[in-house]
Amino acid sequence: MPHSGSYPRGVKLGVDVGTVRVGLAACDPDGILATPFRTLSRDAKKNSDVGVIVKQAAERGAVQIFVGLPRTLKGQEGPSARMASDYAGLLAAALQKAGLDVPVHLIDERLSTVSAHRSLHDAGMSSKDHRKVVDQLAAAGILQHAIEMQKARGQDVGRRVHAPALAVESTQPGGAGADTASGPAKETDSQRAEGNREPGQS
Repeated sequence: MPHSGSYPRGVKLGVDVGTVRVGLAACDPDGILATPFRTLSRDAKKNSDVGVIVKQAAERGAVQIFVGLPRTLKGQEGPSARMASDYAGLLAAALQKAGLDVPVHLIDERLSTVSAHRSLHDAGMSSKDHRKVVDQLAAAGILQHAIEMQKARGQDVGRRVHAPALAVESTQPGGAGADTASGPAKETDSQRAEGNREPGQS
């Protein structure tokens, strides 16, 4: 995996997770511009949308995936943030199962969807048509924010999410197996704070 400084160089994907739809975006190998390209229907039962992202990662030769973490303006994490964390865990597990060494990072998104709606409104698109593209535009905003932070800091950003150790747990008596399939990686408070710190935050 090519690196520029201490973060990977190459095509990266951005993911905006919602209860109904999932937006996707990708950037060029030089990490200059994030471009929205697809909106998926969220399939919470079969996770077919997760499979599509894995396929896109393979086809595009992605080196990293950023999943938006929707915190509140006060920096707190609610149900939406937990949903995004769970989704990132599912994605990390699916990538690992597919034999792809593509790291998944959670990145603070906060106002990405609000900004996406505003951009579409400014472009003259009716509110009725927003839902067709707003998720992928929000994903582009998440990815653009991440790649710009990487360049500004000269290091990787976000919180790395690892696939749950399902193989080990499922073979042990009383293993958590199915219960942990969608669980996010457990991080320490210090890792969480460091991974999501924005420019200007202490």
